[in-house]
Amino acid sequence: MIPNLNNVRLRDKMLLLYFLCVFVPILLTNFIFYNVTTTSVKNQRMQDISRALEQVKNEFLQEVEDTLQVSSVFYTDHLLNEIIETEYEHPAEYVEAYDSYLRRIINTSSPAYNSVEAITVYVDNPTLLYSGGIVYIDQNVKEQDWYKKISTAKQSAPIFMRTGRDGQLDTFSVIRRMDYYYFSRQENGHFLKIDLRMPVIRQIFNNLNLQGRIYLLNERGEVEYSNDANLDLHAGAIPFDQIVAPERTIEFHKDYGQSNNLNGWSIVGRISEDEVFQEVRQNRNFIVLLTCLNILLPTLIIVWITRSLNVRLIRILKHMKKVKNQHFETIQDEGSRDEIGQLTGEFNRMTLQIQSLINNVYVADIQKKNLELERRHAQLNALQSQINPHFLFNALETIRMRSLMKDEEETARIIHNMAKIFRNSLVWRKDMVTLKEELEFIYCFLEIQKYRFGEKIEYTVVANEADSSILIPKMSIVTFVENASIHGIEPLKQGGKIEVEIKQSGDELICAIRDNGVGMSDQQVEKLYRYLEGEEEMGERIGIQNVIYRLRMFYKDQLTLNIRSRLGEGTEILFIIPVEKRLM
Repeated sequence: MIPNLNNVRLRDKMLLLYFLCVFVPILLTNFIFYNVTTTSVKNQRMQDISRALEQVKNEFLQEVEDTLQVSSVFYTDHLLNEIIETEYEHPAEYVEAYDSYLRRIINTSSPAYNSVEAITVYVDNPTLLYSGGIVYIDQNVKEQDWYKKISTAKQSAPIFMRTGRDGQLDTFSVIRRMDYYYFSRQENGHFLKIDLRMPVIRQIFNNLNLQGRIYLLNERGEVEYSNDANLDLHAGAIPFDQIVAPERTIEFHKDYGQSNNLNGWSIVGRISEDEVFQEVRQNRNFIVLLTCLNILLPTLIIVWITRSLNVRLIRILKHMKKVKNQHFETIQDEGSRDEIGQLTGEFNRMTLQIQSLINNVYVADIQKKNLELERRHAQLNALQSQINPHFLFNALETIRMRSLMKDEEETARIIHNMAKIFRNSLVWRKDMVTLKEELEFIYCFLEIQKYRFGEKIEYTVVANEADSSILIPKMSIVTFVENASIHGIEPLKQGGKIEVEIKQSGDELICAIRDNGVGMSDQQVEKLYRYLEGEEEMGERIGIQNVIYRLRMFYKDQLTLNIRSRLGEGTEILFIIPVEKRLM
């Protein structure tokens, strides 16, 4: 049953498609190719090593056969046999015979003796002179191994063996009895000994195509010669089975078969597996590199194409969720012509149509919103009216008490200021006033407070006359001045000072109200900030609550309010509002 992929994400489908159709086939194909290739390379290398070992075998055999042919020429040479059999009455007769023939045929520098190092004829004829390849068979010769072996042989066939001097067996030689024409009248007879060229033998066994150890074994399985530098063969042959093979080696055997003189002999090669598999590893590295390239290039192309599909589909999905949340944003597309580009275009058209329909529906609700604005305006005027009773109560009580005590013109001026404040605060439809008008409110209030407390309160007001026409919410600054006077200075026994500083900086109006009164605790300051966020009622401080609320209604996020206060040191309230705010 075919599995249902409808619930699988598009990205996962692409990954599944990549692994099943690209990654796994490439990996499987290269794995099979690697096995086939490495097997072929391994077999080829094994065949090369086998052929190289066969070459060593044949070249050594050729050297031996060439030497045997030379021995056969000497063995059948009638004149040579006649010379060594003749008994000379005078040495001069032998010297003449030697110079006339023996000197020429025994000279190994002849091109015919490529495989021959030395030719020696051992004779038992005492009338011959012992020099120039002619040696008398004395007791030293009789004690040598080759002589014992050839002298006891019943047949006259040549013998191939390793020879040497002083116990150092470092030469291969062909030895045979010289009995082709004559049977020696002497007890020992005559013998021919031909030594092979050992540099040639060493060159054969140091074959450049064989990076390993090669052993020449005799018919008894003993090592007669080897390129293994760790073996000392000068004292005699070493059983091959006693030589410990290094780890990770492969043995190759080549037998000489039914050869006349090397019957039972063989060539054994021990080659390291690293040598055999060196080309296999090189081939493996090449295949691994090829596999990486075959995987990397399709992967990059598929990732590129998949990203072109997946990213744009996810972008469409995100914008659809925004439409669900009534955020009608169109998709910025470069004008793609594929199916996803067409889908993007249709989505944009649908979004614009929905937005248009919703806007048309909202037009019918505009009147309702206008009524809501009127209600807000009435609420704002009501908040302003809450300031007046509290403020006027304190002022009128002060004037009443002072009027009972004395009769003076100062009282009339205070009443005039009080009337001005009272008259302006009752104007409901005038939410915004000029800075000049607000400053008049501040002067009126501070004069009343000065009249009330006398020398206990001092004040300074700093403002630029050029800023007089700037519009600000009515009674926004004077409320903070009132708070500084009543809650900051009034509790002090020795009195205090209020500073008001108003200045324009760019498109902003900076208003600062400072006092050196009793100050506020950190909890009280935090309470003011919480009200700025609309989180808490301020209880009795209704004026501060109302003015902050009004400033928030007018300026929203453009309002900046900073409060710095410390108990016993005073309070500074700094608020910044935009200058170009229009009248609501």
